[in-house]
Amino acid sequence: MIDLWPLIGIGIITVGFMLRLNTLLVILVAGVVTGLTAHLQIIEILSILGASFTKNRYMSLFILILPMIGLLEHYGLKERAEILISSMKNASVSKVTFAYLLLRKVTSAIGLSLGGHPAMVRPLIAPMSEAAAVSVNPKISNEQRLRVRAFAAVSENFGNFFSQLIFIGSGGLLLIKGVLNDAGYVMELDDMYVWAMPTAIASIIIFFVFAKLEQKKAEKVEQSEENSEC
Repeated sequence: MIDLWPLIGIGIITVGFMLRLNTLLVILVAGVVTGLTAHLQIIEILSILGASFTKNRYMSLFILILPMIGLLEHYGLKERAEILISSMKNASVSKVTFAYLLLRKVTSAIGLSLGGHPAMVRPLIAPMSEAAAVSVNPKISNEQRLRVRAFAAVSENFGNFFSQLIFIGSGGLLLIKGVLNDAGYVMELDDMYVWAMPTAIASIIIFFVFAKLEQKKAEKVEQSEENSEC
């Protein structure tokens, strides 16, 4: 008979997430319980957890970033960003988001992570884009504000997702190399990353066009509101 008790960890994670308990604590408890039901010694369980942490130690940087971002927001990072972009002349949503897109392209190409949505978009890029939209149209609607925030998130997605494989040491590129090698196709990383560049360039062009169309749409909304007031 198959012993299904080691699968209890899945249930613990599911219930823990449903109850919105501490994520790290839930995962840790699920791992320990799974190990005990699989008849592992506590020393073996701790050894596996330690080895997993060592292999993925860079992921812990994300945990360290969150308190720093929260502290910066507490002391007015968001308000400062809004004031900065409001003081800029000719600032627009398209310019702010496109500038951030180019920045993410460069950082992704050299393997540098800026923290993505929680560390950059939410506390900085989204408020700056929203402030730029307000400077153009002070009577911006709540729906338009949400659209601007979403567009700021799109700049992160385009900038990061379509440029990750340019970095020769990226996990995605290594995964592709492993799959190709297993299939009998010998590929070198020096050759593989070059093929990621056309996608990165195409995403820049597509986002630029999309940003311009979004900006024109916002300007039309502003003109229609001014005409209705007249």
